[in-house]
Amino acid sequence: MTATPAAGNGPLGYRRLFAFWAPLSATWLMMSVEGPFLAAVIARLAAPKENLAAYGVAFAFAILVEAPVIMMLSASTALVEGSTGYRRLRNFANALNGGITLLMLLLLLPPVYRLVTDTLMGLPAEVARLTHTSLLILLPWPAAIGYRRFYQGLLIRGGRTRRVAYGTVVRLVSMAATALAFYRLTDLPGAWIGASALSAGVCAEAVASRVMAAGTVREVKATVDADPPGYRAIAHFYWPLAMTSTIGLAVMPLVTFFMGQARMPLESLAVLPVVNSLTFIFRSVGLSYQEVAIAQLGRDPASLPRLLRFAAMLGVGASAGLALLAFTPLSRFWFEGVSGLAPDLAAFATQPTRILAPLPALSVLLSLQRAMLVHGRRTRPITWATAVEVMGIALFLLAAIRGWEMVGAVAAAWAFLVGRLSSNLLLTAPCLEVRRAAKRV
Repeated sequence: MTATPAAGNGPLGYRRLFAFWAPLSATWLMMSVEGPFLAAVIARLAAPKENLAAYGVAFAFAILVEAPVIMMLSASTALVEGSTGYRRLRNFANALNGGITLLMLLLLLPPVYRLVTDTLMGLPAEVARLTHTSLLILLPWPAAIGYRRFYQGLLIRGGRTRRVAYGTVVRLVSMAATALAFYRLTDLPGAWIGASALSAGVCAEAVASRVMAAGTVREVKATVDADPPGYRAIAHFYWPLAMTSTIGLAVMPLVTFFMGQARMPLESLAVLPVVNSLTFIFRSVGLSYQEVAIAQLGRDPASLPRLLRFAAMLGVGASAGLALLAFTPLSRFWFEGVSGLAPDLAAFATQPTRILAPLPALSVLLSLQRAMLVHGRRTRPITWATAVEVMGIALFLLAAIRGWEMVGAVAAAWAFLVGRLSSNLLLTAPCLEVRRAAKRV
């Protein structure tokens, strides 16, 4: 396959590593703009609190439903070596995409939906109504995510990381055009406009990814894989990864549930999408690093020390950037000027953002730890660490909201931080084992 300079042979220098990482980081960075942009549109429409809350709840559920296919990008990067492996993993991905779409439909059935939103979550009636239609609009979202992540993994494995970034440009343009058109030309509720823009953007990106991967697919189909994985081997490899993303992405619905029971629930539900969107901008550098490290370790396991140093620079820089915004007057500019929040909501969002300042650095570390374990074919510890993270978040929220009576958004920020740190600590020992095993080889 034709490769970028980073995919070549020889010692891995920082310049080549940066050239390989930068397009993927740009992809995540561009996607991180999506949330603040849509939140800013919704905040400028009628009933901003209710619509921001509904958009946040709908997005949390859509993310949870798509969770089983999130790791398809890592799977296709790691497993596809030739025509047979490509065909089997593609079939596996398609079956998974169909299954999660059916799950989304099940959630939308009125009796099921009322049980979740009314009985379990206690959402206000207007928020629940807006959320239901938003989820209907987001129905294509999960399968489109799985489809495009499969082909993006092939592009990364082939060294064509710039094309992944080009697909994200298509997504953002389609998303922004849809949002602005509905904003200008209709009187639809803001939550519905946000959901429409998300669906349009990700569907456009899925099509673009398939088109740009056409050359890579031809090359893969022309390659005979020496030891292609069977469906059982794929399931054995992928199941822990799917569980990891499913457990991990259950965090947002879990937090949303607790927000309904906390002090100042509507304000907390309204600002959480805005705060999460801002922190996602700085966490994006870590999210992009996982596939970079997987690909580089696959080519040269001896590159780990340099990957560690590069990760340290990324993590410190990302957390420092978020702290600069959170602890200076830039926070008011962001929340009021950019995100369009009213002054009271902007002030409400500042404290959770400050608490979350270390999260980008911990996210970079987590990406590197997961990459080491995926490369070493030890995916089960990743699942356990994610389960511990979610459990830590749930227990902290339970104590903070029911016992200490914290404001919901503040409790959520502390819970995110405690949970992520728990995950990092749990993965430390397995990563050291993988590193020792690599040295023995």
